[in-house]
Amino acid sequence: MTERRFPPPPAWASALPTAGVTGTNGKTTTTAWIAAALRAGTGAPVVRATTVGVFVDDELLDVPPTYDGFLAAMRAGLARGGRAAAIELTSEALAFGFATAWPVRTGVFTNLTHDHLDAHGSPEHYLASKAQLFVHLPEGGAAILNGCDPASALVAEIVPPGVRVLAFGAPDRGDPVLPLDLEATGVEVSWAGTRMSLRSSAALGAVPAEMTVRAIGHVYAENAVAALAAAVAFGVPAEVAARAIAAGAPPPGRFEVVAERPYLVVDYAHSPDSLERAVRAARRLCEGSLTVVFGAGGDRDRGKRAPMGRAARAADRVIVTSDNPRSEDPAAIARAIGEGLEGHGGVTTILDRAAAIAFAVRGASAEDVVLVAGRGHETEQLFASGPRPFSDVAFLRALRRPGGEGTETR
Repeated sequence: MTERRFPPPPAWASALPTAGVTGTNGKTTTTAWIAAALRAGTGAPVVRATTVGVFVDDELLDVPPTYDGFLAAMRAGLARGGRAAAIELTSEALAFGFATAWPVRTGVFTNLTHDHLDAHGSPEHYLASKAQLFVHLPEGGAAILNGCDPASALVAEIVPPGVRVLAFGAPDRGDPVLPLDLEATGVEVSWAGTRMSLRSSAALGAVPAEMTVRAIGHVYAENAVAALAAAVAFGVPAEVAARAIAAGAPPPGRFEVVAERPYLVVDYAHSPDSLERAVRAARRLCEGSLTVVFGAGGDRDRGKRAPMGRAARAADRVIVTSDNPRSEDPAAIARAIGEGLEGHGGVTTILDRAAAIAFAVRGASAEDVVLVAGRGHETEQLFASGPRPFSDVAFLRALRRPGGEGTETR
């Protein structure tokens, strides 16, 4: 696990203090909001590396998804006067030793739920991989932990002496397992965003009484307080950080509302926990019937397929389709998902994703919500024969054009 497969960090790495975010869900949004807060606090460019891409502020950099590409982005940030970075860290990268290849000053742990067990073999290895980020935090650094996630109690035990530990939490995750230093309470969700009251401990200091973010869903209250706690630990004044987070747009494909009447929503949810939370958010906002369209990735964690089916049971209609089947038979993946939907009276299987989405939209009335989950911002669908262009967002927009059927993406 601690085997180093990356080179040592470059000598200039310390010139770009970095916040690193790991966890199963919420990494991209939390990283984006930390970057916005660091930009507001330093007044200088910030490098942001996430699943969506690598940026200096809002400029997308044309760098390969490799360690050399990562270093090129960091150099670009420094060359433009950057003084901080916020990066998303996968469990695979951490298992291969990334925490020793680039110094991270502030580590953030969002949560741990069922995902990526194909790569790790067990939940224990999955957590141990993420824990590498916190094992290697430097003296004077900070560990920002989800105090309502049971795994955080284990992570807290391996944080080195001299590293500040701060816990955040939101009510949708459950009861705290650590004393909370920043808590979202009274969370209210609307189609305009998510409003929350804030409560902080003396260890964190004063924070604004309320904050509203543009993202939709209770889970974004959790992401917002994680980002706020990280920014304050980084030295950004709480008021400055909160304003920047409130103003920041969520990354594309994160409960993204593509159209209204009916509400057509695209979400990246591709794990049981994230899908359940996206369905729950849509259910709370839906005034009519809720339809969920989703699949599961091929050649990946097969054990999460039936749980993903169970996660969608709160929907009135469920349309099981293909996600990124890769080398697997899409019908076999759909059958595995269906095991979690047994007894649900509103399940349809349409393996062609475009046809499934079109079917869902055609059957929706003005008061309904159609949630298309699993691929979010992605623009290619992966099959055994290779990638094919397909964007859930673009297809939905094409469907809403007069006479549109989205055929350009098929």
